[in-house]
Amino acid sequence: MYKIIINGSGGCGKDTFIDYFSDNVKTYNISTIDPAKEIAYIMGWDGIKNDKSRKLLSEIKRIGTEFNDYFFNEIIKKIDLLNDIKEDSSFIFIHCREPEEIEKIKNCYSGGCITLLIKRSNCEINTNESDKNVENYMYDFILDNNKDLKNLKEQSYSFYNFLTSGEFLCG
Repeated sequence: MYKIIINGSGGCGKDTFIDYFSDNVKTYNISTIDPAKEIAYIMGWDGIKNDKSRKLLSEIKRIGTEFNDYFFNEIIKKIDLLNDIKEDSSFIFIHCREPEEIEKIKNCYSGGCITLLIKRSNCEINTNESDKNVENYMYDFILDNNKDLKNLKEQSYSFYNFLTSGEFLCG
């Protein structure tokens, strides 16, 4: 099973890229922020992403990480559960913003993950610590999403073909 840690500022096209990618193969789409969203809903969040709610989610995640590494442990449980399915040709996309969290996930699987940054002009978010540091990591792949949806679809297909061509091996 391929594990791809995906990152990029809000609105850059990560989920659209994954939707197109899944045209070719079984994919799972999980995020380190999902448990923070559950907590935010309990606190009255309406699910709308704006600067205020992004900061809330980032702070919830920061506190949980400092307290007991909750979000890292939860994402590892999800990944391991999906790994147990044993679908060798499937892909897990793991959304993660923070460089130190990306590195911890990557290290947990002894290099069995790759990292992908999707960039798009005018999509930078600097209102919280998580989003401020999106580009502060040495990604394995960087995808430029500054054209139309057709181009993004073509890039997703090319990325899939590259990963499955045998030229790139991922455990």
